[in-house]
Order: sequence, then C-alpha cells, then structure tokens
Amino acid sequence: MQNKGSRHRFSTMANRSRIPSLFISMFATFASIYVAGRLWQDAQNRVYLIKELDRITGQGQSAISVDDTLKIIACREQHKKLDALKVELDAAKQEGFISKGLTESNGTYSKRRPLVVIGILTKFGRLKNRDAIRKAWMGNGASLKKIEDGKGIILRFVIGRSANRGDNQDKDIDRENGLTNDFLILDDHVEGSQGHAEKAKLFFAHAADRWDAEFYAKVNDDVYVNIDALGATLATHLDKPRIYMGCMKSGEVFSEQNHKWYEPEWWKFGDKKSYFRHASGEMYVISQALAKFISINRSILRTYAHDDVSAGSWFIGLDVKHIDETKFCCSSWSTGAICAGV
Repeated sequence: MQNKGSRHRFSTMANRSRIPSLFISMFATFASIYVAGRLWQDAQNRVYLIKELDRITGQGQSAISVDDTLKIIACREQHKKLDALKVELDAAKQEGFISKGLTESNGTYSKRRPLVVIGILTKFGRLKNRDAIRKAWMGNGASLKKIEDGKGIILRFVIGRSANRGDNQDKDIDRENGLTNDFLILDDHVEGSQGHAEKAKLFFAHAADRWDAEFYAKVNDDVYVNIDALGATLATHLDKPRIYMGCMKSGEVFSEQNHKWYEPEWWKFGDKKSYFRHASGEMYVISQALAKFISINRSILRTYAHDDVSAGSWFIGLDVKHIDETKFCCSSWSTGAICAGV
C-alpha cells in the first residue's frame, strides 16, 4: 500500500511540474513569433526605403544605410521648403517689402518702400512756421504726394495734444490737418508738460509702427531741409543696418537752474562738464532697426532735458555706427548742405 501511495504522489507532482513548463514553452513560442515578425517588418521597411531611394536617385542598387537614406530624404524636404521661401521672398521684393537697393535717376528714387520719414516737431501757435516750411521745401497737397511717390520721402508735422483735451488748441490743429493732411498727431503725448525729448521718442516709435521706411529723421520746425541732398546722402548708407547720423557734438552740461539749457540730472554725466557724443538736435537720422528699438522699448527708455542728448543715450551700448556728417550742421549753410536754421 505504501508503494502504491508513493507512486501516486510522484505522478501527481510530475503532472504539476509539466504545467508550468508547458506555459513557458508556449510563451517562448509566441515571443519567438513576435520577434521574428518585428524583424521581418523592419527588414521590409529597410527594403522599401532603399527602393524608394533608388527610384528617386535612379542609381540602381544602393549601399546607403537607412539612417543616411532618412537624412537624404529630410535634406530634400528642406530644399523644397527653401525653394518655396525663395518664391515668397521674390514676391515680397516685388511688393516693395524687401530692400532691393535705391537707384537715383533725375532726382527720383525707383523704389516703393519709403526712403525716409521726416518728422517736423512743432508746437501750438506755430502756424506761421509750418506755412513757411510748406512753401519753402515741404510742399502740400499734390506736391507733397509727389515727393512721397517720386522720392520716397514722407513728411509730417508732429504734435501732441493739449493738456485740456479737446480745447481750442486741439481743434485748431484738427482743422489745419483736415485741410493739409500733413500731421502725425501723438494722442498719447501732452504738449508742454512732457517735454521735447519724450515727443521725439514717441515720434520715432509711432513712425516705425506706421511706416516701413529705411530711415527716420527728426527736424525742428525752424529748419530748412534740402530733401534732394538728404535723399542722395541717405542712399549711400543703405548697406549699413544700424546708423545714427547727424552733426555730432558733445556740448556743455549746464547745472545752473536759471540757464536756458539747464540739465536737472547734470550730476549723471561723467565730469559734469560735457555730454557724451550725440547728434545736434536741429536734425538727425536713424535707421529702421534703431527706430524699431525705440518703438519696442519706448516705456523704459530714459529721457533727459534735451531730445538730442536723450537720443544719444539710447544708443550707448548698442552696436550702432555713429556718422558725423557735417552736412547736418544746420547752424551754417554751405554748398551741398542738407539743412539750415531759419
């Protein structure tokens, strides 16, 4: 009886041990089938890619690896994108959005993109000055439009709003602009209280936002400008991306409060005797990149007592080419000069 019982127990244990082995064998079989399938699929993908490469290149049998094949295909896609971008770029040039270089012919400029936007900073009560400028060199109506279309030069008087918004001073300017259409009115600037420097900063910011020009110039409303000489001079600097051009000077810092050119923050300027190098305020020009810089940073750019000093301070520390052009020295008129005080 004992022998029978022992044989029964061994038989049962053997049967139990066969069950896990069966599961292991089944699992191994399925795993082998899965791995073989993956390898087959990967091999098929490789064959497909190589055949595609052969078809595209027309070189018959290819010994290029799959990685190299994918790189070549990606490279071809990039070439397609570059070709598409080139087409778009050519179209943009045709529309005048991309600089194609300026050519001068009989005083006119063959380019749809404006060469320069000139902001003539003016004030309330200066109608006589504005009329004198219109008669002398700016023009009005059809003649102003002809300068814009033929020479690529946009001219606007720049003025803010009255502290008493909507009063007779504002109405007079609105009425004048309705007749002449030659103002850039700064609704976010209050005449008188915010100062000339803040006004110049806002002119550059708003002009850069409104017109896509090569250059932007600030002029006082008591200055005569030779726009043909200006256009010819600027045309020679189109290849320079960031320029700041004018009659460069340093100038004395005045700390006496009763002085006409008093600088409240005189103590900030080095030896307290002279300013850093900057263009004289009667007229100066900056390139588009600098105007855009002012537009983007208008809320944090510091202004001082004078707009010319302020403008000079904005470009310290930037990669800017300062151009000292004596033609912009408006205090003395000479042959070939661009401006003159009147």
